[in-house]
Amino acid sequence: MMKNYIKYMAVLALGLVACEPEFDNSVEDNEGFYDNGEADFGNYVALGNSLTAGYADGALFIQGQENSYPNILAQQFSHVGGGDFRQPLMNDNLGGFLVNGTQQASTRLILEVGSSGSPAPTPIPGTPTTEIGNTLSGSFNNMGVPGAKSFHLGFQGYGNIAGLQNGAANPYFVRFRSSEQASVIGDAVAQNPTFFSLWIGNNDVLSYAVSGGTGVNQTGNPNPLTYGSNDITDPQVFAQTYSTMVQALTSEGANGVLINIPSVTSTPYFNTVPNNALELDASQAANLTAYFGAVSQVLTGVLISQGVPQQQAAALASQYAITFNEGTNRFIIDVPVTETNPLGFRQMTENELIQLQIDQSALLNGYGSVVITPEVEQVLATLMQGGTPTPEEVGILFSAVSGLDDVDVLDNTEISEIETATTAFNTTIQNVAEANGLAMVDANAILNQVANGGISYDGGVITAEFATGGAFSLDGIHLTPRGNAVIANEIIKQLNETYNATIPVVNIGDYNGSPSIGSGSAQ
Repeated sequence: MMKNYIKYMAVLALGLVACEPEFDNSVEDNEGFYDNGEADFGNYVALGNSLTAGYADGALFIQGQENSYPNILAQQFSHVGGGDFRQPLMNDNLGGFLVNGTQQASTRLILEVGSSGSPAPTPIPGTPTTEIGNTLSGSFNNMGVPGAKSFHLGFQGYGNIAGLQNGAANPYFVRFRSSEQASVIGDAVAQNPTFFSLWIGNNDVLSYAVSGGTGVNQTGNPNPLTYGSNDITDPQVFAQTYSTMVQALTSEGANGVLINIPSVTSTPYFNTVPNNALELDASQAANLTAYFGAVSQVLTGVLISQGVPQQQAAALASQYAITFNEGTNRFIIDVPVTETNPLGFRQMTENELIQLQIDQSALLNGYGSVVITPEVEQVLATLMQGGTPTPEEVGILFSAVSGLDDVDVLDNTEISEIETATTAFNTTIQNVAEANGLAMVDANAILNQVANGGISYDGGVITAEFATGGAFSLDGIHLTPRGNAVIANEIIKQLNETYNATIPVVNIGDYNGSPSIGSGSAQ
């Protein structure tokens, strides 16, 4: 019945092959010009989560790791005295992993054109070959751990495979921890880094966001051991954790750069499926308007029968007399049943967000509006004829509303909680950077610029448009190699300014910003 316009379903038509320009000036032509300034890049260690590890397209795989922003930085640091940079590389370019021979994480996403003729992100075929239990030997400079929150970096035993089942350990850290009782920050400090980068805190709000706000805002709860996986971290916990980590990293005189937290609600994950994608022709709009008018009318009668004064009953029921127009309309969402919203649904407002992973086939069949069955049509016919529906028929009428579930949307309250926490975390990062004389990169401002008009480079413009903008991978959250190059360049600019260095930037156009298409391969 409903025709929904979903932007990412037409990405192929927009063109997926980005221009890869050539450049005349190579770094090697100017080797004598570069200088490390007041910083020592001889032993660079990067700490963080998936954004640091090189996670992209919903998985961790070799090519993503090789194009992580720390690895890009390390290549540029090599011109100013930087040393070797080791990463705990996965076994393949499929992504995903095994635990005791059983696959526990999906392979990376590619754009697959289905039977409908429209492209959609789909896991690449194949079985991962990375076995988490096969622990790597030695120390690693890239200590990005996908899924880690700020306080996780200090947890001893975070790499103990025995803790995977109850969430006390992280599979990615299991692969490269120094011992079963090691912590991420402990292993980092043990390497005596001369320089470090720290980009942590994204997951302290991101997990809440991608769950649709089904977690708990733990502001005021100082004990992270009581948090659920989808909760927002208490800002005071974050501040104490963050300050302690930076103190440990700088205790032997290391310089570093701190990177703040981008607004997760500005990513393609929350801005690709518009909340007004319910597209109706004139007849469909009239039918939906009539349906919700009937709901309002019937509820008024039900409330009056329950003893609610007529005027009050009519006012309460009027919120459900939703009007629809020919063209695009906002979806209906489920909300908690309250005295002021007894039916537990409403229409979305302008700034509320729908997640990228929402079931497209369900949207095409009434999810987010109304599922009209023959039984519902019979009740509507009774009402049109002036009849009074039975209690059973009232239930049938009301239950036809199929609002979007909380897991698929971020409402205004949830967005506000995310923004408040992000602001608090970023204030801490700024204060810690200033107190310790460290460089600080405003990734929030950078990626907001990407999302609002884009950032120009010699080969074009990089934007946050899903699949075609060049900045974000197919999971809608993590960066492409080109997006990582943008972040790396901004870091280099801040390092040059803070430490009086002359580190060369990279050519952004040299890095890929296009998704993989078709059934593909693991190459």
